[in-house]
Amino acid sequence: MSETYASYPPVGADHDFDLDGDTLREECGVFGIFGHPDAAAITTLGLHALQHRGQEAVGMVSFDGKRFHAERKLGLVGDSFSDRAVIERLEGASAIGHVRYSTTGETVIRNVQPLFAELDGGGFAVAHNGNLTNGITLRRQLIKDGAICQSTTDTEVILHLLARSRKPRLIERFLDAVRALEGAYALVALSNKKLIGARDPLGIRPLVLGELDGKYILASETCALDMIGARFVRDIENGEVVVISEDGVESLRPFPPCPARPCVFEYIYFARPDSIVNGRSVYEARKAFGAQLAIENPVDIDVVVPVPDSGVPAAIGYAQKAGVPYELGIIRNHYVGRTFIQPTQAIRELGVRLKHSANRAAIAGKRIVLIDDSLVRGTTSVKIVRMMREAGAKEVHFRLASPPITHPDFYGIDTPERDNLLAATHDLEAMRAYIGADSLAFLSVEGLYHALGFPGRDPHAPQLTDHCFTGDYPTPLSDLEVASPRKLSLLAEAD
Repeated sequence: MSETYASYPPVGADHDFDLDGDTLREECGVFGIFGHPDAAAITTLGLHALQHRGQEAVGMVSFDGKRFHAERKLGLVGDSFSDRAVIERLEGASAIGHVRYSTTGETVIRNVQPLFAELDGGGFAVAHNGNLTNGITLRRQLIKDGAICQSTTDTEVILHLLARSRKPRLIERFLDAVRALEGAYALVALSNKKLIGARDPLGIRPLVLGELDGKYILASETCALDMIGARFVRDIENGEVVVISEDGVESLRPFPPCPARPCVFEYIYFARPDSIVNGRSVYEARKAFGAQLAIENPVDIDVVVPVPDSGVPAAIGYAQKAGVPYELGIIRNHYVGRTFIQPTQAIRELGVRLKHSANRAAIAGKRIVLIDDSLVRGTTSVKIVRMMREAGAKEVHFRLASPPITHPDFYGIDTPERDNLLAATHDLEAMRAYIGADSLAFLSVEGLYHALGFPGRDPHAPQLTDHCFTGDYPTPLSDLEVASPRKLSLLAEAD
């Protein structure tokens, strides 16, 4: 595929109409397997299972014992890797793959991962889930020192750091590179002799180890192991680097030990409901959020209605705890694309109906409570509340199975800047009035911890990365000043 290297569009340029524009954006998903004769096909299936983590692009790099082979495509896994010829070109018994939603860099082929480079000692490919909070700082220094960058993604700095390390062994160079990184990352990397996995010192982003036919696998979530019939072995621990080779699995600890702080949004939104994240069922966690929400914020209603699909498990938990019927009052159309090119104003106004339709028979004349996972800008919530009223709902209450999002994210979640987060700029009553609900309530931070089985949030030793609710960022944010002065100033004002 040919590619034009164009500059970034000017601020204010027209953008596609995004039906999912008011949701938290997925991050990325990574997958790798070592020593299996069907490596490319298995990796394709694993990436299918991780598609929810990124829908913009997909890529794979394999190694056949002599050469590395790469395929990178824009779009979905099924659209890009369903052709047998593509899989056959990815020869070899080891492979790594990546599904992408960009939080750093443009959506163009040169940014599609895994990234590959020829280094001293052989080829090396790397794929990354997360966001480096010093990626721009490192990149600028590398370029100043003579590096030539071929992409605009933060992942590329890892290759440059490896290339510049003076350590004699590849794994020692890799450890040098990860020690220089700040922020959140789960990495899978492939050399001519090894499959390497790494998780950031706080374990913000997830990574698991699996086994299939005696061969080891690395993946972002356990649902990818389930897809291929693999056995879950264990989580890669926070700050751990694992090296998989013909000799087995070696565990390295390049960082001083510290308590893990996994991202709370894996439980709230990102991970697939059938995954197990850090030993907890995501589905059961979301049901528990809903049950706790019912305890904290009861309301006299006739029907509990989920906002599909993200609100479904929490709505089940809410309905069970409240003893109120659960109904599919909103039907989602799964066959609508994410964008419409240059829509008319009428399409913009009706956009939410392209994806969600009211089930009038379930809600007409009834007092309903809508359950969703989170509230970002609130624009879609406005349209859904209006849709419910137009379908005949007598009362429309809104409940969110997470606390108010008051701070932006810098670890791989594409949240708006602080002045575009509804909860950061409005009090509860103003938010209720804005979305047009009869009442509005959120799960408390304490309730969220309780639902996950933690004794409570200790501000001196929090067990989760929960900065979007609390403003407590667990790592340095070295790039803030150079990357987004506005975000920095807003954060300073908040604190």
